[in-house]
Amino acid sequence: MDPALRQITERIRAAAADGTVLSIRGGGTKDFYGEPPQGEPLSTRGVIGITSYEPSELVVTARAGTPLAELEAVLAAEGQCLAFEPPRFAEGGTVGGMVAAGLAGPSRASAGSVRDFVLGAVLVNGRGELLTFGGQVMKNVAGYDVSRVLAGSLGVLGVIAEVSLKVLPVAPAEATLEFACSQADALRLVNEWGGRPLPLNASAWRERDGAGVLSLRLRGANAAVEAACAHLGGERQDPARAAAEWTALRDQRHPWFAGHAAHDVWRLSVPQTAPVLGIDGSALVEWHGGQRWVLAPPDQRPQLRAAAQKAGGHATLFRPSDAHGHRVLGRFDALSASIERIHRALMQEFDPHAVFHRGRLYPAA
Repeated sequence: MDPALRQITERIRAAAADGTVLSIRGGGTKDFYGEPPQGEPLSTRGVIGITSYEPSELVVTARAGTPLAELEAVLAAEGQCLAFEPPRFAEGGTVGGMVAAGLAGPSRASAGSVRDFVLGAVLVNGRGELLTFGGQVMKNVAGYDVSRVLAGSLGVLGVIAEVSLKVLPVAPAEATLEFACSQADALRLVNEWGGRPLPLNASAWRERDGAGVLSLRLRGANAAVEAACAHLGGERQDPARAAAEWTALRDQRHPWFAGHAAHDVWRLSVPQTAPVLGIDGSALVEWHGGQRWVLAPPDQRPQLRAAAQKAGGHATLFRPSDAHGHRVLGRFDALSASIERIHRALMQEFDPHAVFHRGRLYPAA
């Protein structure tokens, strides 16, 4: 065991002995997400490095503190990528934070989630034990797939020391089309197109200059992309301009997100076939209808949660307005009794002394 990882395990054992609560921290770029972090910071920034990369096998293994930008640069040099497009909300994000947050970018509906690309992981649990789960191939799981449970766990189960990820080749062709339409028409169109053999990769509807605009990104073989462009019509966008816009959406640097200074930013996860939700506030629709972003004043919180539940989904207070910041609790919808029992049982098994700050997921913990 190297010195950086040994230091982490020793700190965890000491915290378990003296009752100290630890808050795992990589680059700190997602501190805003989830319930406010509390406890003594436990940094993973010293646990760095890409320990294994086999481009021909489409698998990479990296340690938790490895900068995300470094990993993606190594992949890009081989013509490969993380297909789920992990967002960057600031500079300095890490591989461990990417997995712990479990957030994906515009291509999520077509390419899959972070969890879908996690093959294996090394975890330091609340006893200071080093545990290995999964491996470096797709068919390697017997029983409970713990490595994928870590995606989105926000550090409540332990310190992610290392992860193995499936990577994919960069698509040979890409094009972005724009269509002027209402939100209802956009939802109808993407659901209709989703039932056809089209190389759909990402979609985003929002209002621009008082009118609705649907952006559709196509990725795949050259012939497939060109045929889809000819079939669908729309206005083909300049590649450089389109790439910058998709990156801005991924990282929430798009002008639409600037409204969070005065309004809450909500993420509503609903079935792709759900209709327009009919709630007050500015909307941005991604993932072929499955992800609805809403800018709304704080007094709309009950209505937003109710609208998401009525549509068969759930709502997350992704970013409170700047005026309220970390003082707002209850970012996630309440879990059902059966799912909460599973969550609590997992936390008790991996962290019996409650060393890690469970409040990232549960404000009352």
